[in-house]
Amino acid sequence: MEEPVFIGRSPAHQPDPQALMRSVACGDGDAFAALYDIVAAPVLGVVRAVLRDMAQSEEVAQEVLVEMWRTAPRYRPERGTVMNWVLTLAHRRAIDRVRSVAAAAARDHKAALLDQVPEYDEVTEQVEHRLEREQVRRCLRTLTELQRQSVTLAYYRGLTYREVAAQLSVPLGTVKTRLRDGLIRLRDCLGVSA
Repeated sequence: MEEPVFIGRSPAHQPDPQALMRSVACGDGDAFAALYDIVAAPVLGVVRAVLRDMAQSEEVAQEVLVEMWRTAPRYRPERGTVMNWVLTLAHRRAIDRVRSVAAAAARDHKAALLDQVPEYDEVTEQVEHRLEREQVRRCLRTLTELQRQSVTLAYYRGLTYREVAAQLSVPLGTVKTRLRDGLIRLRDCLGVSA
């Protein structure tokens, strides 16, 4: 096992990230603190460039630095510098966060669409309306001619009882009686309770 590297704090002495990483891999907390000081700002910069949200960037940067501590023994100097390794971790973790947020938003959107119950089903509504119209037409055919004419003029054309009477050339009382009798027969035919 290698000995931990002495960490000097003077401005003239810049610690070597490779040597610090070797010490971090051996569990040296002071070496980790020194390495943290070197990589924290660049890690936050990479993460922030991907996420563009400061709160999330700080959270992800913290996760990256914890991961750096945990996985320090896996670092291989022949594959690249410590800075490149840590920034690669940061970039991957930031991309993972973007994907995670996008997937969560997609799931929430899909769930919201599934939760939405349409106020009515347009096709069903049209079919029911068509069936009701057909049933009314069938029931209108069961009325006498005067009843059918009175109901049609009063309810489909919007004429008053007096206008219906004038149009059909019959007394007002006769129109009222025919309308009442016709509506009772329609109600019975359509199965509407009184």
